[in-house]
Amino acid sequence: MSVTLNRRALAMLRAIAAGRAELTRSCEPDLRVDGLPCCDQTTAHDLVREGLVRPASALGGAVGQWTRAELTPDGQLALRV
Repeated sequence: MSVTLNRRALAMLRAIAAGRAELTRSCEPDLRVDGLPCCDQTTAHDLVREGLVRPASALGGAVGQWTRAELTPDGQLALRV
């Protein structure tokens, strides 16, 4: 894993694990938590690129559409550390 899991990244992962986050469907998905845009989209992009976060539904949905975010198995492991 090349992304640094600082406190902000871990907070994002915890919000996603709690079901409070959504991603846009795109190659550089944006993140919002509790309906508000995330303050650090660069870290959000890194978490997706690193395979820690993904859209909850892999099928369907138009590009740019918001969908619930979920942790991948690697994301779940990252929270246990």
